[in-house]
Amino acid sequence: MDSLTQIVLGAACGEAVLGKKIGNKALLFGAIGGTIPDLDVYVGNLLYGNAIDAMLFHRGFMHSILFSVIGAFCFGWLAYKFYNSGRRLNTTTQKDWIWICFLALFTHIVLDCFTPYGTQMLVPFSESRIALNNIAVVDPIYTLPFLVCMIVLMFFKRTSKKRRIWLKLGVGVSTAYMVLTLCNKLYVNYIFKQSLIENNIPFSRCSTQPAIFNNVLWYGIAETDTTYAIANYSLLDTKNRFLDFKYLPKQRAIQVAGYSDLRRLAKFSNGYYSIYKIDDETYQYNDYRYPLLDSNDPNSSVFNLQLFKENDRLNMKPFKPKFDNFEVVMSKLWQRIKGI
Repeated sequence: MDSLTQIVLGAACGEAVLGKKIGNKALLFGAIGGTIPDLDVYVGNLLYGNAIDAMLFHRGFMHSILFSVIGAFCFGWLAYKFYNSGRRLNTTTQKDWIWICFLALFTHIVLDCFTPYGTQMLVPFSESRIALNNIAVVDPIYTLPFLVCMIVLMFFKRTSKKRRIWLKLGVGVSTAYMVLTLCNKLYVNYIFKQSLIENNIPFSRCSTQPAIFNNVLWYGIAETDTTYAIANYSLLDTKNRFLDFKYLPKQRAIQVAGYSDLRRLAKFSNGYYSIYKIDDETYQYNDYRYPLLDSNDPNSSVFNLQLFKENDRLNMKPFKPKFDNFEVVMSKLWQRIKGI
């Protein structure tokens, strides 16, 4: 999920392990631990000269269970050596710091598994991307109550029982909301499949996910032999069906067999993609797991990549989301959330 959410969750892990011993400093160290996996964005750029390699490195090894275990011992040892000195000598144990690092790292990757982007948490044993698609990458309803609870507990002494109460409240509310999104996911999946059947759409597979910033408006995509059928549904709609299906052609300006880079991108997109030719050397790759900004324009995908040929490989230009007018986009989103 977004960086703020991971910081809050990491801070909660810090409070749970070391809050009674070192107070608010535990929140700080937990928050730092919770941000470490997302540093793979920068690490990938340092390791790879190809932008596709760097992008696919994100939510790979540094979001794996193995990294959580190794990182827990490495970062835990470093944190202990840094903290265990002077007046703080022997106020904590190395085990405390290993435990806090493991929780911060592991809960980060678990939380990311609920989002559409997913994580490769089983690397290097498996490159499968685990994505439950039940919550948006940014969802204020999950984050803000959790954040408020973490801020409130900071004003109590480290030995106060009220800190524990606010910690449990923050974790409890956020967890309850996550369970609600899973229930919404199951319900929306059923509604989407029924909608496809009633519209006589011969789909081979389908997927649903919530729109950004909420869990009320959902986007669905289904694959047929030659097209992708997409539609939206709000839990506030008067009819419990996905309406106004649009059809996107399975455009393949480049064949997967020709480039291993394209094969990896196709796997990254779970097969929901199209490639349009811009010129002899440049192509637009549309990831249709994510909604379109304009349902009538198949090239208005929120997540699109500009690919170009470089030697015997493909590379890509820096990714820039298509939000030319953020206020207009948010206004349309809000109107659709309210239902039709």
